[in-house]
Amino acid sequence: MSTPVKLTVIYYSSTGTIAEIAKTLIAEAEKAGAEVRLRRVAELAPDSAIDSNPAWRANIEATADIAVATPDDILWADAVIFGSPTRYGNIAAQLKQFIDSLGGQWQQGLLADKIYSGFTSSATAHGGQESTLLALYHTVHHFGGIIVSPGYTDGSKFVDGNPYGTSHVDAQGANPVDDTTRTAAAVQARRVVKVAAALKAGNAG
Repeated sequence: MSTPVKLTVIYYSSTGTIAEIAKTLIAEAEKAGAEVRLRRVAELAPDSAIDSNPAWRANIEATADIAVATPDDILWADAVIFGSPTRYGNIAAQLKQFIDSLGGQWQQGLLADKIYSGFTSSATAHGGQESTLLALYHTVHHFGGIIVSPGYTDGSKFVDGNPYGTSHVDAQGANPVDDTTRTAAAVQARRVVKVAAALKAGNAG
């Protein structure tokens, strides 16, 4: 019997939208038979900034029991899904700092030949979602990783409309994660696990 796909979801979330999507991805990946790890990256913002937004402070407290990501969480995995809110059309500094800390592993070729995918959120429609995912995928090219985006491989993708990865418009917290976004996350998680399993089986053969 083949061993299950090992999947790590590594994310940054300020007010909780990305954290909620991450949990959906993990649950769907488990349903698809994967062994999973959920990890958050370290918060870099000062307390003064965090305390200026009650939702930000509440999310930090609500997710305090989730382990902080380390390079081992990527080395362990067959597949990695990164999540970040958009920041001026790019990933958040907190996730970027974690990725930038992987230079040693990159130099050794330890980040190559894994499956990678991404998800994001923004406050407004078209608020940099696609550019954020594309910017993330630039890094994957440097890793020598294999990008597995959801594409339009499922009819539901014509509802959420983003072939690059799961995304959500939260309208500054007014729009909680909904069924459309959860369905998109389910499609993405299943596709990542499916492709990672095929790659793993091929390598084993």
